[in-house]
Amino acid sequence: MGKEKEQKNPEDRKGKEPKQAKGPGEGGGKKQAGKREAGVPARLFVRYKKEIVPQLMTRFKYKSVMQVPRLMKISVNSGVGMATQDPKILDVSVKELEAITGQKVAITKSKKAISNFKLREGLAIGCRVTLRRAVMYEFADRLISIVLPRVRDFRGVSDKSFDGHGNYTLGIKEQIVFPEIDADKVTRVSGMDITFVTTAKTDAEAYELLKALGMPFVKRQEVIQTAA
Repeated sequence: MGKEKEQKNPEDRKGKEPKQAKGPGEGGGKKQAGKREAGVPARLFVRYKKEIVPQLMTRFKYKSVMQVPRLMKISVNSGVGMATQDPKILDVSVKELEAITGQKVAITKSKKAISNFKLREGLAIGCRVTLRRAVMYEFADRLISIVLPRVRDFRGVSDKSFDGHGNYTLGIKEQIVFPEIDADKVTRVSGMDITFVTTAKTDAEAYELLKALGMPFVKRQEVIQTAA
């Protein structure tokens, strides 16, 4: 019996060592390494919680706060067709998109070969990035407050770019409208598509959500069908 206890005790100690080693500088530090540093919340998110949610609940007569539409993610896509001839152009677009969004960019590749466009399957032809949570609200705030007013001859964005499922896509023709891009160093003007993905079930709800967030829509010519 004594020998069995002597053999069992070292195993028990080994099993308990990881629990004792966890602390602020050891085990606990690994879990906290990937977390976003706590700070001031995004201004647009605070406005959404305090002003926009009550406004939409009154507008559409929601019974629960969970029914109020919200932003899920913002997807930014930039196609670089000239990258098939000069791969360096894609590298420049990737750096510019990373500077604009503040997040690592993913490379998009062609799914099929098209001989007329000298396109082979698996060739890098663009880049994309998906923003969520605080980064998403910060980007939307900069886009609405700073970027869109810098567009040449800007008179508002179209309200006809909804997909019927509560998502909205906005096209930017020149990347130089973003203050993060130095216009003097730009060698090639390129555009991008920005898609706002929401939880709204209808275009009317998505329209009211984006309008409340500050999206400068043009004067509507056709009334979007209201929610049932």
